[in-house]
Amino acid sequence: MRLPRLPRSWNDALAGELAAPYFSELSAFVDEERRLATVFPPEDLVFSALLETPLEEVRLVLLGQDPYIAPGQAHGLCLSVPPGIAHPPSLANLLRERETDLGLPFPDNGDLTPWARRGVLLLNSVLTVREGESASHQGHGWETFTDAILRVISAREQPAVFLLFGNEAKKKAKLLDAAKHRVLEGVHPSPLSAYRGFFGSKPFSRVQASLTELGLPPLDFSLPALGLPLERPRRSSLPPPPKSVRGR
Repeated sequence: MRLPRLPRSWNDALAGELAAPYFSELSAFVDEERRLATVFPPEDLVFSALLETPLEEVRLVLLGQDPYIAPGQAHGLCLSVPPGIAHPPSLANLLRERETDLGLPFPDNGDLTPWARRGVLLLNSVLTVREGESASHQGHGWETFTDAILRVISAREQPAVFLLFGNEAKKKAKLLDAAKHRVLEGVHPSPLSAYRGFFGSKPFSRVQASLTELGLPPLDFSLPALGLPLERPRRSSLPPPPKSVRGR
């Protein structure tokens, strides 16, 4: 697995992890997987989250689980897809909630790179996956590496906000110094759970309020219109909920 030139802050903070035996074993595993099957994201995009958001610039950590498993979707940023790729359901739901929470229009693309460049670390717990096989690269060392990333951010002097969607992400709260940082938990925006507490949870407003409490400026969650011919996706792949649920 080819490691790109990381920002100096990440390279220095993670030097021990990158030199550890488990990381060599992980690298060999991913290389063998690429020999046997199609692996996402492409090799040059595996570390996009670290490349786009240097350690010293992190103000918000949005933690996901696996990269997308369909062709063309994964590009190394949690929940994000490259320009020109239709919004997957979880991303569409996230952006729908942003629309109602902050009044920002639903974008014609799902590329969250602008957020990453403004201080949002879009990190998955596992950074690679086999095509069509969710969780196929779990348990091979990525979790050790990404847990180290969370600990590095938690240990630094500058505070940040951590947004943990879903049960797997919530398990990472134990790695974080909640006295120094703000740790926000919520329902995952996936179609299976969006109507069970995600819609209406106002995660973006909660992030902005937490940043203010920490004495940090608010984040810009806008996304530029790219003029791409994407259909406006449905709010969720689930059927509409009963009226009593909608009104909650």
